[in-house]
Amino acid sequence: MRKIQLSLLTASLLAGSAVASIELDTAKQFNLDPTHAPAQNFDLSKWKITLPELSTEKSAKALEIDKQQLSDTQTPYSHPQWFYTDKNTGALVFVAPNEAPTTPNSKNTRSELRAMLADKYNEPKNNFVVASHPNASEYGAIGGQLKATLSVDKVSSSGNDKKNGAYAVVIGQIHGSDNEPLKIVYRQLPEHDYGSLAWSYELNPEPKLQDAVDSNGKKLRQDIRHNVFGKYNLRQGASDPKDGIKLGEIFAYEVNVEGDTMKLTFTKNPGSDKPIVKTFEVNLAQGNYQGNKVDLGYKNDWMYYKAGVYNQCNTNKSSSDCQWRGMEAGDYAQASFYQLELKQ
Repeated sequence: MRKIQLSLLTASLLAGSAVASIELDTAKQFNLDPTHAPAQNFDLSKWKITLPELSTEKSAKALEIDKQQLSDTQTPYSHPQWFYTDKNTGALVFVAPNEAPTTPNSKNTRSELRAMLADKYNEPKNNFVVASHPNASEYGAIGGQLKATLSVDKVSSSGNDKKNGAYAVVIGQIHGSDNEPLKIVYRQLPEHDYGSLAWSYELNPEPKLQDAVDSNGKKLRQDIRHNVFGKYNLRQGASDPKDGIKLGEIFAYEVNVEGDTMKLTFTKNPGSDKPIVKTFEVNLAQGNYQGNKVDLGYKNDWMYYKAGVYNQCNTNKSSSDCQWRGMEAGDYAQASFYQLELKQ
C-alpha cells in the first residue's frame, strides 16, 4: 500500500511539474514579465474592465476602470484580488466570486474586459458591425479579431449539476445591443478530472419578442450550444469527458469576424507537435439560425468583444443554485491569460 501511495504521489508531482513547465514555456513564448502590471504585458488600450466590487460605498454598481486608466503604463492598474499578474508566469489573472456586486442587467459577477473602440460608451464608433450592416460606415470597425491563449484555473466548488450555469465560466464573448452571437464557456463537474469547452449562439428576435415564450413556455431568445472539447450539459454520474480540458491546462481560441462571417478556431495542446484544432463558421447576417425562424441574425445590430472571467455561478436557484461560502471554500472562478490580442 505504501508503495502505491508513493507512486501516486510521484505521478502527481511529475504532472504538476509538467504543467508548470508548459506554463513557463507559454509565458516565454508571449514574452511575459512576472514583475510587470497587466498593461505592461498586454495591449489594453482598447479595453475597459468591470470588477466584482462596489464602485463606491454608496453605489450598488460593480467597479469599472476606464480604458485610459487601465492602459496607463506609467501608473498601470491592477487589483490584488480580481485582476493581476501571476508572479511566477506573468499571465494575466481574472477572478470572480459567486457573490459580489454585478452589472445592472446580470445576476453573475465578472472580472471582464469590454472592448472600447472610442472614448464615449454610447457612440456608434465604440462598437463594430458586419459588412452588410446598412450604416456600417458610422461604426468603429467592420468585424475584427480576438485571439486568446489561456487556462481556466478554477470554477465554483458549489452548484446544482442540473443547471448548465453551475460549475461554469464564460471566457470570451461577442455581445450585441441585447443578445450575444457568441459566448465561449468552460464547465467542469467536481467529480471529473476534465472540463468541457463549448460555445453558444443566442437567437436574436425582434425587440417585441425578446422576452416572449413559445407554446411550451420556452423563451424564444435562447442559446444554441455547440460542443468543442467534451460536452457542455453533463450531469452527476456522467463519464469524465476525457476529450475535454483539465483545469490549469492551456488552450487557445480565435474569433475572427470577416465580412458577415464569424470564424471560430479552438486549439487544444497549442504549441505542441500534436495540436487538436476545431473550427466553426456562422453567417451573422443571415438569421434563421438552424431553422429558428424567430432569429433575425445580427445584420442590423452593433457588437463588441469581451474577454476575461464571467462567472456563471450565482446563488439564484433558477440559474445555477450555487452557494457563497467564501473564497476559501472555492466558490469563485479564475482564468489565466497568456495571450490576449484584439485587432480592430
